Amino acid sequence: MAFYPLQIAGLALGFLGMVGTLATTLLPQWRVSAFVGSNIIVFERVWEGLWMSCVRQAKATLQCKFHSSLLALPPVLEAARALACTAVALSLVALLLGVCGLKQVQCVGSNERAKAYLLGTSGVLFLLTGIFVLIPVSWMARLIVRDFYDPAVHSGQKRELGAALFLGWASTAVLLVSGGLLCGFCYCNRKRPRPRRPAPGPCEPRVGMRGEVGVPRKASTSYV
Repeated sequence: MAFYPLQIAGLALGFLGMVGTLATTLLPQWRVSAFVGSNIIVFERVWEGLWMSCVRQAKATLQCKFHSSLLALPPVLEAARALACTAVALSLVALLLGVCGLKQVQCVGSNERAKAYLLGTSGVLFLLTGIFVLIPVSWMARLIVRDFYDPAVHSGQKRELGAALFLGWASTAVLLVSGGLLCGFCYCNRKRPRPRRPAPGPCEPRVGMRGEVGVPRKASTSYV
């Protein structure tokens, strides 16, 4: 199968994107406390994520608490959770399909066309994963920026963009590149000309040892 380095590069980037997606989903640094205005208390820092909220104090351990009730969460957080979990599941399925489509893996035998379709499907799933990661990250960033510049929000309640959001954007870029590489490989493999078997020629009469053409003889019948 041609373009083997393209497959490896696409799957390696897809694996990195999957790890980044999982880390973005689990990390609590989506919204971090902002120190603006008269809020000069710098020995306490608040982190808020999809699953937990953490408070880090100077010269003290990090204390985290999971969100107690699922129904009490804001709709934005529930939607972000659902999209992030879907992205993790899609990236895992895409990676498994991509591994099955490698040249050395004999999941579908030696059928190159089937392996190319597996890699193409893996690329499409990686592209979808990037979109599913981009939506909640950008949505949450927009809400943080809106509340930060809203004068009606108290300075102690203002938040800044956390490290998990930047990791999510980086993971999105890696996933999109990975999906583009795998889809491009599938497209190039489909456009590659296939070797054709030669058509069988007409039947020729057999030639004997003395150059005589063999003619089939009819079976003789004798009547008594």
